[in-house]
Amino acid sequence: MSGRRLYIVLTVLLLSAAAHADDRVREPEGYRTESYRAPVPATLAGARVLSTDEAEAIWHAKSGAFIDVLPRPPKPKSLPAGTVWRDQPRRDIPGSIWLPDTGYGILAAATEDYLKRGLDRVSGGDRARFLVFYCLADCWMSWNAAKRALSYGYTNVAWYPEGTDGWAAADLPLADVQPEPRPEE
Repeated sequence: MSGRRLYIVLTVLLLSAAAHADDRVREPEGYRTESYRAPVPATLAGARVLSTDEAEAIWHAKSGAFIDVLPRPPKPKSLPAGTVWRDQPRRDIPGSIWLPDTGYGILAAATEDYLKRGLDRVSGGDRARFLVFYCLADCWMSWNAAKRALSYGYTNVAWYPEGTDGWAAADLPLADVQPEPRPEE
């Protein structure tokens, strides 16, 4: 290959690599407040990011508390009176605590209090307890919740971005769970 041709090939490769590097999702300054099901960053400042293998090892060792923040589907407002409503079952990593609706970018005071109380319960009040946050793949809610836990002073926070999608794809066990009760329930 001639020197000029090699130069052109290398230039194209470098430009292509630079273009793909710009495609990476960057961490926002604050919380994500829209388009929650979208590509997520590869990092979360202050937290450990887990692969499925790492999450499985932590789960087997029982060395961390797993916290799911996937929203709970709301009861449709247009249901006729007397209609029986059954929540959709949630298949989750066994032993997890489910704190639905706590991964939004903006939380109502009651929802934030629910999250704080849930974290306090699962951590036993120990801010150094290892906490693993997740929901689904490409879901910003677990990223938001893990970031929020860091802001509350939790120091041993992990984020499992593949969530139950990655867990199920690895053929790991799932269990039906109910959300942690809210004070008004």
